[in-house]
Amino acid sequence: MDVTLLPGFNPGPFTGAGNNTYLLNGRCPTLIDAATGEARHLAALDEALAGVRLEQVLVTHAHSDHAEGSSAVAARWPDAIFRKVPWPELDGRYGVDWQPLADGDEVEAGDGCLRVVHTPGHAPDHVCLHDESTGTLFVADLVVLGSSVVIPATRGGSLTDYLQSLRCILELAPARMLPAHGEPIEDPRRVLTEYLEHRQRREEQVLAALEAGARTAEAIVSRIYPGLSSSLLAAAKESVLAHLFKLRDDARVRPESEEWELER
Repeated sequence: MDVTLLPGFNPGPFTGAGNNTYLLNGRCPTLIDAATGEARHLAALDEALAGVRLEQVLVTHAHSDHAEGSSAVAARWPDAIFRKVPWPELDGRYGVDWQPLADGDEVEAGDGCLRVVHTPGHAPDHVCLHDESTGTLFVADLVVLGSSVVIPATRGGSLTDYLQSLRCILELAPARMLPAHGEPIEDPRRVLTEYLEHRQRREEQVLAALEAGARTAEAIVSRIYPGLSSSLLAAAKESVLAHLFKLRDDARVRPESEEWELER
């Protein structure tokens, strides 16, 4: 499959150097993710298409850094079809007509076919896209090399679902993973295993903070993220809440108003 990396040109504290979008050229020119509509991204896409019509855009989930550029892409290539797993609460804000995707769908893309793998957790509509002919998996925000992924617990995220998605992809055993942020991942098994181990360590830290007397998400953040930049505190709180919600569902902690207690 002919894959061209197109930067989104949207660097920031949560996007790092910016989003990776991917153009698959061939019989069915396909863009994976629409970034944010930056003019440089649109120009790079136009150049990579080299006069060929863009057939479709596959959006991995409805977070703005992946979907906000859809309206700009649609304005430039009005015949393109936009597809994603539905998330009704967010999909309408992007100004395009979405065709629904579902787990297991096989979608013609480039000169081949991509299989949709629903991987909720970071977002309820999150998908990976698998090129089974080469073992390449477009993993969107499932993993990032050398970093961790925020689970926005109060905005559709679920750590329980996310851990299951990591295990699902570990079992799928892709040969290579292309993420929406950062460098390609050439050793998927190692990275996925490290992600699962990291989440287990973080859970143990949350439980230890509760044992030590922390009772709110903010207090737990202070204990397990000492010296964290103020710009990242909100994301850290979401991560802690994701662990607390999972522990609640596992019947290991219980919420008491705005505070949390260990189950005894």
